[in-house]
Amino acid sequence: MAADDDLGRDCTSPFSDADWAAINKLKRAYDSNGMRGLNNEFDELIEDDPVRAFRVMSVFFPRRTREALEEVIANMDVKEMLELLDPPSTKH
Repeated sequence: MAADDDLGRDCTSPFSDADWAAINKLKRAYDSNGMRGLNNEFDELIEDDPVRAFRVMSVFFPRRTREALEEVIANMDVKEMLELLDPPSTKH
């Protein structure tokens, strides 16, 4: 991991207990099996809970996660952004 992508460098306040459990599991996987272990655990987390996976990924790779999010947002039009912020109701 690059110096600016080390665990714990960014603000940790938005994380729930479940996020911390995932973070600790990923850290143990990295400590015991390196990037291969981290990738395997991330694959499972992405499959189980993609939103949590993105949030947790920001702990391990804050710069890359921020850059990826900025790129996605830059390629969205205003209508897409508004729908993301206030999705249409699915009630009939």
